[in-house]
Amino acid sequence: MLTLNNLQSPKGANRNTKRIGRGQGSGQGTQAGKGHKGQKARKSGHVRTGFEGNNLPLYMRLPKRGFNNVRFADPFAVVTLENIEAKYAKSETVNRETLIAKGLLSGANKSLKIKVIGNIALTKALNFEEITKFSKKALESIQNSSGTVK
Repeated sequence: MLTLNNLQSPKGANRNTKRIGRGQGSGQGTQAGKGHKGQKARKSGHVRTGFEGNNLPLYMRLPKRGFNNVRFADPFAVVTLENIEAKYAKSETVNRETLIAKGLLSGANKSLKIKVIGNIALTKALNFEEITKFSKKALESIQNSSGTVK
């Protein structure tokens, strides 16, 4: 009868781990699979990534290219015209307070400068105040719908 106290794995299901460097009879004794001498045979014997041994590494031979502005970039909270169109009624004012109240700005975006993007044709004349930037298409769309930008 099979009970919990006499459960066994089938024969050959589990294999013992190979013990390296534990005598010649183990099959992995003497050099323990590391060959003869040299840096790679030592205890911490690996070379760092990019190391080329007495050569100037490739990443140092190639010139630096480009510019990265991540540290000095001016981050913006981006709001789309599609979202503004859906949340605002005709001739309503769009500014930081109303964007936060309607849930279009949240979290860290509440304190960032605001940029409005999008290329849909607005159907409502809206008044934009205290908005830092607009994309060209967004500005055209606002002006075509007889909205104002201050």
